[in-house]
Amino acid sequence: MKRGKLICMVTVVLLGAVLILNTNVDFGSNTDTENFLVVGALPGAKAKYIFFFIGDGMGLAQRNAAEIYLASTKEGLAPESVKLTMNSFPAQGMSTTYAADRLITGSAAAATALATGHKTNIGVLSMDPTKTMNFKTMAEMAKEKGMKVGIISSVSIDHATPAGFYAHQPSRNNYYEIEIDLANSNFDYFGGGGFKKPNGPKGDQPSAFEIVRANGYTVVNSRAEFDRLSPGVGKVLAIDPFLDSSKALYYEIDRNDEMISLAEYTRKGIELLDNPNGFFMMVEGGKIDWACHANDATSAIIDTLAFDKAINEAVKFYREHPKETLIVVTGDHECGGMTIGFAGTHYESFFEKIQHQQMSYIEFNKILQEYKETHTPDNAKFEDLIPVIQDSFGLIVLSDKERTQLEAEKSESAKQKLSMVLADYEIQMIKDAFQMSMMEKEVRSKDEQTYLIYGGYEPITVALTHLLNQKAGIGWTSYSHTGVPVPVSAIGVGSSTFNGYYDNTDIAKKIMFIGGLS
Repeated sequence: MKRGKLICMVTVVLLGAVLILNTNVDFGSNTDTENFLVVGALPGAKAKYIFFFIGDGMGLAQRNAAEIYLASTKEGLAPESVKLTMNSFPAQGMSTTYAADRLITGSAAAATALATGHKTNIGVLSMDPTKTMNFKTMAEMAKEKGMKVGIISSVSIDHATPAGFYAHQPSRNNYYEIEIDLANSNFDYFGGGGFKKPNGPKGDQPSAFEIVRANGYTVVNSRAEFDRLSPGVGKVLAIDPFLDSSKALYYEIDRNDEMISLAEYTRKGIELLDNPNGFFMMVEGGKIDWACHANDATSAIIDTLAFDKAINEAVKFYREHPKETLIVVTGDHECGGMTIGFAGTHYESFFEKIQHQQMSYIEFNKILQEYKETHTPDNAKFEDLIPVIQDSFGLIVLSDKERTQLEAEKSESAKQKLSMVLADYEIQMIKDAFQMSMMEKEVRSKDEQTYLIYGGYEPITVALTHLLNQKAGIGWTSYSHTGVPVPVSAIGVGSSTFNGYYDNTDIAKKIMFIGGLS
């Protein structure tokens, strides 16, 4: 056989394999089940529309836990039958996350790697480790190419991950300078959280919001204004009308209908950015990380599901533009050392138990603070909080007599209730934490053992989330980031290049190549 014919036949076979492997994708939980064609890494194919989703602190365990939770709360479903949208993508890889100066990365160094394709030191934003040279980000490249650019986050928009795509600062803590970089970016759409230091660290600087407006941005901070935004409005900074003390969106578990969801910010971004020249959009699920720092599995899982719903908005757009769109999903690092399995449950898992949690650790802290305002360590009683603990976390305290009566019922409801009853040693753990929570922070123990137990968070709240997580079969190893590789998922133009095992800087390089960015 002649060499030319052989090459032709091999090319046809490989092309057919790419198309076959990327067909019949079954999207689960957050999208309609539908089979459709995925365009793989065809020679010369370039993505006109690029979505880059970053789940801050989201590792493999966080994604898997969200799926197991969905299956556990839907009677009769096996865990393997439920798939998040991101986990249903045809291309699945793994990425290492090391910083230039530390094995376990931070969000600024990770954002720099993902936005620019370069390593840097902890705390540095899109600059080299010497803090003397700026790295150009893929978002800036897209803007230079004539594409529209959007940056969305569930935390403050000047936080490390979103800032890594538009700011160049020697420290992620230079919030005011980052806000000024945002104002000067000329990007088309910012959505989500607000500014942490709009008047500078001392409150004596010109308002960053006024500088943003002076640079041609429409600033909206109400749902009505947000809903009215339409194509042609120009550059937009859309801030949620309800922000927490860190200028971030509320946790999804605490969100009400008046608050704007991450999926809604993504949907509005698509509406405003869509144009003949294409667009680049980065969407961060930032509070997955914060929940994992606090070892609050329920809040982390619910925010992961909210993040997946935002991804599904991009998938809807992809279905209309399958030959021009690339969607990439990853985490900047894992947080908390979350794992599926706890020694106390042996080989068993009971994820349905965490649905009893009705609020995030932050909201429970507010209830605790109200109690502390009217009580002292001397007159505070653990018994006062028992009803609140049951309502908030589903954890039950029973007397020996009540427990015996419940055991005698032999019903399924009695069995489920008994599974949430706290053992004597668990009650003692909560009582010890309660006593420490009633102390002022400056007089609490600061030894290593106390940190290992509570991680610097409100002791009783951490004790409660730990106990609930353990009953579900979820374990933690840290209150900080970990160094394990994180999953990478992709669909669309060039998506097959994201299969395999590589570094986080390679994610940026792959997106730049597929998007024709340089």
